Amino acid sequence: MQFHHLVGLSEPVLPPTTPISRAQLWHGLVLRAESPQLFMPHLDQCTLGRREEFSVQRALRFGDLTVFDTVHFAPFYSVLYLVPPQGDIPSSRLTMSIEEPETDQLFVRFDYDDGKSAKQDEADAFYDEFRRSAYLAADLDTVRLIREFAAEGRFYRPLA
Repeated sequence: MQFHHLVGLSEPVLPPTTPISRAQLWHGLVLRAESPQLFMPHLDQCTLGRREEFSVQRALRFGDLTVFDTVHFAPFYSVLYLVPPQGDIPSSRLTMSIEEPETDQLFVRFDYDDGKSAKQDEADAFYDEFRRSAYLAADLDTVRLIREFAAEGRFYRPLA
């Protein structure tokens, strides 16, 4: 399933808050990658592994299931999550890109690709609608939390 959508920082479904800068939004997206448990309450543990200049490897534990991925950073532009195939989990990717069509008009584009073929997508169409709804809800929540953290001044201090 390939799925994408845009979430504006001034979405009508999100509570009003102080506008945030591109830098604050970027630091929020980095925080989501490095401390995902702040954004995903069902995540039991995230262990950060090998770091390079623009990437970090992670192990995400959900109960008895551990998922390994690598997060790549294009500073102030995008965060790419790559999940290699592992056990029953197929490869997948998620890209969160900052878009600014006009000054101070910020959006995050969420692009999902679960690596399935068109034939597999047809067979899973019913379930994919639920997944799309869940992804949209999670992505709205991500933007809401980033805005809250920015309003608290979190991104003017170290991200620890």
